[in-house]
Amino acid sequence: MRKLMPLLLLVLLLMACKEPAAGVDTTSEETPFFSMDSLPGRVALNPMAMEIARDWTAFNDLDAGFNSLSTIENYEDLVLVLEDLVERQKKVEEGDYPEQFNVPQVKSRQKVVKTFILKTRAAAEYRIDATPPAVEMMKAYNALRTQLNVIVNNKLDTLLITDE
Repeated sequence: MRKLMPLLLLVLLLMACKEPAAGVDTTSEETPFFSMDSLPGRVALNPMAMEIARDWTAFNDLDAGFNSLSTIENYEDLVLVLEDLVERQKKVEEGDYPEQFNVPQVKSRQKVVKTFILKTRAAAEYRIDATPPAVEMMKAYNALRTQLNVIVNNKLDTLLITDE
C-alpha cells in the first residue's frame, strides 16, 4: 500500500497537468454590461409642465444627466454617468421645488428614482449586467415625468374636496 500511494499521486498529478482537449473552449464569456436599446423611451412633458420645469434648473440638470446615458461605451463610463446622476438627483432633492411640484407625489417618485439609480450603479460597480436595473430606473424616471404631467393636467381644487 505504501508503494501504491505515491504511484497513485503521481498519476493524478500527471492527469491534472495535462492540457485541455482541443475542442473545449476555456475562455469565459463576457457578460454584456449595458444595452441602451432595451431602455424604454422617455415620457414627454406636457407644454404646461415644460413651462414650469423650465425654471427648475436642478430638474433640467437631472434630465441632461439622463441624456448622457446614450454616450456610454464601457463600465467606467457607465459608473461615471451614474455617479453624476446621483449627484444631480441630490441637488433636486435638496433644492427648491416649483410651487405646483412641491407635493408628496413628486417627492416620493423622486426617491424611487434615486433608489433605482443607486441599484444600477451597484450593478455597474460589481460588473454584472446593468440593463435590468437601468430599465427599472428609466421606468421610475418616466413615472416621475408622468406625475408632473398629471399634476399640471389636474384642474380639481383640493380645497373643495376637503371643505365640507
